[in-house]
Amino acid sequence: MIFTSGCDRNPYQASHDFDKVRTSIGTGRSSVLSQHIIQSFAPNEVTPEKALQIGIELCKRFLKEEYQYYLAVHTDKEHIHLHCIFNNINSVDGKTFETHENQGKKSERSWKKFMDLSDELCRENKLSVIENPETSKGKSHYEWDMNRQDISWKAKLKFAIDQVVKESENFEDFLLRCKAHNIEAVYNPNHKIDLKFRLAGQQKFARAKTLGWYYEVRQIKRRIDMYKGVMSYTPKTKIIATDTEKIQGSLGLYKWADLKNKQELSRAINIASQFQVKDNQNLEDILHLKYRNQGVLSEKLNHIKVEIDDLDIKIKVTKIAKKYKAVSDESKSLTGRKKTKFDEEHASELKSYSKTVKQLKEWYPDGNVPTPENLDKKRSTLMQECSDMNEKYKALKAEIKELDYARQTLDDYFRNEQKTKEAQKKKQELE
Repeated sequence: MIFTSGCDRNPYQASHDFDKVRTSIGTGRSSVLSQHIIQSFAPNEVTPEKALQIGIELCKRFLKEEYQYYLAVHTDKEHIHLHCIFNNINSVDGKTFETHENQGKKSERSWKKFMDLSDELCRENKLSVIENPETSKGKSHYEWDMNRQDISWKAKLKFAIDQVVKESENFEDFLLRCKAHNIEAVYNPNHKIDLKFRLAGQQKFARAKTLGWYYEVRQIKRRIDMYKGVMSYTPKTKIIATDTEKIQGSLGLYKWADLKNKQELSRAINIASQFQVKDNQNLEDILHLKYRNQGVLSEKLNHIKVEIDDLDIKIKVTKIAKKYKAVSDESKSLTGRKKTKFDEEHASELKSYSKTVKQLKEWYPDGNVPTPENLDKKRSTLMQECSDMNEKYKALKAEIKELDYARQTLDDYFRNEQKTKEAQKKKQELE
């Protein structure tokens, strides 16, 4: 199902309609042609017709009829969802969406406004909403900023892979989706180099291991599971199996094991009560939410680390440029034999300077090259942010470990009780 505003229903023609506004009244040179937003609904909660009606109202409230948009309802997954592509150029004054809504702190407010409007409409139509939107797969301001700024190819590749991970259902789906994100992924589990990537326009492949452990096969699979809220391991508990012949044959041994099991049960109940767990299903829900939070936090930590790595390279390059600038300036001030002699004596420094200047022009085409000191200051801020976030991650990890142990202990205890009753019944029948 499709609905459009200010453009044709045919996607190809709609693109041309967007372009007409862009070229006729557009005031900037933004490389962003359009914006893409998605609104999803819980499974079996809304019809395609109702979803489209809500989507139209959402676009009216968010875009205020100032942008052309193309709205489509998708029913290809378990949950119905809407895709809205809207022109990045405002049809009223020709300015970009970034100028109006998406610069600096305005970005966070703008997308929060979109989510709030979406929640508002869902509540009006008695539909469920995500109560903890920070755990969703929406694009953060940092992600948007990473996508638009000139960063190293390795950072761009890592960022692109991160986006695919968040969208994937499993590892096989991840490999298929890479292509749609302009990533060539080659996976050979029997080869020493089992996984490698290449971004469109990149000449050589980058091995997953050289990108860092976070991009190796095992970690990618784990990250996909975390985003889906899947607990991919089973903790070992201290519940003793009391249905064995050895324990069933000794009353004293059985009483000892039963006491130990009750102590572990009490410990599990205490842990659950600390997190205000109401019942087994509630415990599962809390664990799933914390596990997804861990995935989100892990991704944020990695983003900071990628940016720090990128800054390390830029600091090194800007320091070299600063170091040899005086040599370059002196070379430019000389002529004739003096220049020839000077250039021969300082060939290595001049070559290094020329190489770094070329790299800096690629990173900062507007010529506003930050100083090594400013880059280092930014790096220090990020290092502190990384340290603080790492403490939160450790605390969350500890909570998950405790809760998961409690969940498994409760499960093991009651399963053991059932098996023990069956063993005792069988023993009585034989006697």
